[in-house]
Amino acid sequence: MHASLTYFQAIVMGLVQGITELFPVSSLGHGVLLPALLGWHNLVNSQSTSQSFFLVFLVGLHVGTAIGLIVYYRKTWLALLRGLIVQLSGVRENGVSSLWQLRDPAMDENYRLLFVLALGSVPVGIAGVLLEHQLRVLFDKPLAAAIFLTINGVILLAGERLLRSRGRHAKYQQLDSISPLSALAIGSSQILALFAGISRSGVTMVSGLVGGLDHDESANFAFLLATPVILLAGLYKLPQLMGSLGDGVRLQTLVGALCAMVAAYVAVRFLTKWFTTKTLVPFGIYCLVAGLLCVVRFA
Repeated sequence: MHASLTYFQAIVMGLVQGITELFPVSSLGHGVLLPALLGWHNLVNSQSTSQSFFLVFLVGLHVGTAIGLIVYYRKTWLALLRGLIVQLSGVRENGVSSLWQLRDPAMDENYRLLFVLALGSVPVGIAGVLLEHQLRVLFDKPLAAAIFLTINGVILLAGERLLRSRGRHAKYQQLDSISPLSALAIGSSQILALFAGISRSGVTMVSGLVGGLDHDESANFAFLLATPVILLAGLYKLPQLMGSLGDGVRLQTLVGALCAMVAAYVAVRFLTKWFTTKTLVPFGIYCLVAGLLCVVRFA
């Protein structure tokens, strides 16, 4: 298929990607639904093909989104890397086992968080390599995305209802004390986001709430957890942009990636403040309404 992507489409899709990757409303779902709603048939027709220029364009947008997240959390990531250096420096004295004995009180707290983030990223990384292509071909269609977006709304609202059932005086975990098992469970929930319409940040936050984190901590953990997954997934497929699939869309992809980077930075800055006092409910309602309307539109 001949690559056809305008700069206007690249800018719109880049802004939408950067915002909806972090807002719990599914970037992939909006990436499928928006072109169909706008009548951008050049993008719609390319979405579910096995070899698609639109896929390599999305790869660029994901890299831009990840860079926006890294810029926002730059102090946190530098602290985590310093924690890794501190921990590695103690290997000669304490042995290699000190790298995974998280109950050791001498373990650097930044390294502990880096370890659980890495652990939480493993399940979706494996699932993405094995299943992403097949799921995209099968489900990257407007009706399927609308159905999963509706399901995403149900997940968000159910998570909030479960949290309210615990009462106002429920005790919450701190992010620096999260267990490896909890990190693995929360990270595994990201696999659901391989279905267009299910939000990565949304299901990760709900899993964090279920696991005992509050809104603020679950949001930060979700965004930190998403960063290496989004970045590595993008870099893994970035060589395709340099191949024949990238012909005619490379500059558009660069423009879209820059827009995604800026949008992601603004979105995460807004959301980290939002979740200090507010909940997932408005996003759940949006997903239900938008999903059901799109189901009617594309059924």
